[in-house]
Amino acid sequence: MVKHQSYFSVQGCETVRENNKLELDDRSGDCCITSWTEKEICTFTKRHRQSLPLQLAHLTFFKTSECYNMLCCDVYAEVRSEIFSSESKTQSSDRPMDLGLAEDHFSRPAGSFVASDVEQLKQAIAECKRLILELPEHSEKQKDTVIKLVHLRLKLQELKDPEEDEPNLQVLLEHRFSKEKSKSVKQMCDKCSTIIWGLIQTWYTCTGCYYRCHSKCMHLINKPCVRSKVSHQSEYELSICPEVGLDKQDYRCAECRTPISLRGVPNEARQCDYTGQYYCSSCHWNDTAIIPSRVIHNWEFEPRQVCRTSMRYLALMITRPVLKLKEINPLLFNFVEELVEIRKLRQDILLMKPYFITCKEAMEARLLLHLQDRQHFVENDDMYSLQDLIDLSSGRLSCSLTEIHTTFAKHIKLDCEKCQAKGFMCELCKEGDILFPFDNHTSVCNDCFAVFHRDCYYDNSTTCPRCARMLERQHEESQNL
Repeated sequence: MVKHQSYFSVQGCETVRENNKLELDDRSGDCCITSWTEKEICTFTKRHRQSLPLQLAHLTFFKTSECYNMLCCDVYAEVRSEIFSSESKTQSSDRPMDLGLAEDHFSRPAGSFVASDVEQLKQAIAECKRLILELPEHSEKQKDTVIKLVHLRLKLQELKDPEEDEPNLQVLLEHRFSKEKSKSVKQMCDKCSTIIWGLIQTWYTCTGCYYRCHSKCMHLINKPCVRSKVSHQSEYELSICPEVGLDKQDYRCAECRTPISLRGVPNEARQCDYTGQYYCSSCHWNDTAIIPSRVIHNWEFEPRQVCRTSMRYLALMITRPVLKLKEINPLLFNFVEELVEIRKLRQDILLMKPYFITCKEAMEARLLLHLQDRQHFVENDDMYSLQDLIDLSSGRLSCSLTEIHTTFAKHIKLDCEKCQAKGFMCELCKEGDILFPFDNHTSVCNDCFAVFHRDCYYDNSTTCPRCARMLERQHEESQNL
């Protein structure tokens, strides 16, 4: 038995273009539908019963040494030559045939192929196969016979396997697979590395790590959900490409243990720049991602090739604030001026936060929601996510954070009288406007948090006036007791 790829032509078939949206390959507009099963063809026909005659009107045949590559499914792409070896070709190719081709392809045809049970359908299918090989190549009668064969096989599949709806949600190895309804054909199965024909194939996506696969591939999955690793171990590999060598991996893929080598025999070894390990072509699709260790140590943002698991892990971790730059690489602030600017803006926002928490108007306006995508900016000033550093390098973070800082300061200093009343007067010079701790020309006492002009504060040789009053008050209270 020889199996060949099958193609069907969609040239001039508007129904296929509009409804199916199948991608064309390089074979002059022919679309490859290899790996379609009988059940998937049945599903396709049920969904597009009205437009089926038009969709099957343009068929392309490719002759091989033993059989025809006949379009629309692999069911009749595999024709046993021995089925016809014992039968003599006694019927002429020009004999009249009534194939029962009607608009309703699932009604009983008016002709010799009336089948009501499984055995009769099998006999009719065998007769169609015989006629296909007898009729002239690319003739209209041969095409009509092929269409009839498709319909008979679909009917047989319906009798053998009645409709069974697959569950919308399945849990496997901590994956939470959700049944997809998209008919897009631009997705690839992460298990078998082939195209997912969403039009006729059932496929699932993990809601946690976005792992995609055919429904028929789900029972073959052996990779746990990356989301669980992110939940239990939210940290990066901070060594740059920590390679150990193929010999340490026993010349096998680090994930699926498939034999690999740098020569490509039996499988090509591809290195992941994040883990430093080697993977096979099924686990490493040459996807690229920005490597956190290269950003922190080299301030380098060039995407590098990573394996599929690393790509998903980095994608899930990219917005998590797990990088404490002061501890990992404190010298980075000396060489990247933008980091110093962002740190000052974040410190100012932390000083503005108490004003908003106690201001009714600010709470109603939900000003802090301006930072809902970077909530760690209102919690601390030293933790960064990889996305923060990427946006900082491109200049987006500086622009957006400066705009938010201006909005916050405008509310406190101009728009809200209650927030203005919480300002400070410089008790050293007792001159000037109302001061706020986030102003550039002010300094804040570390003990009582009073605000002074910066020049006044550093020129003052005595202690903070407010701290002195507080100490005097405490002394008086202790004497009274």
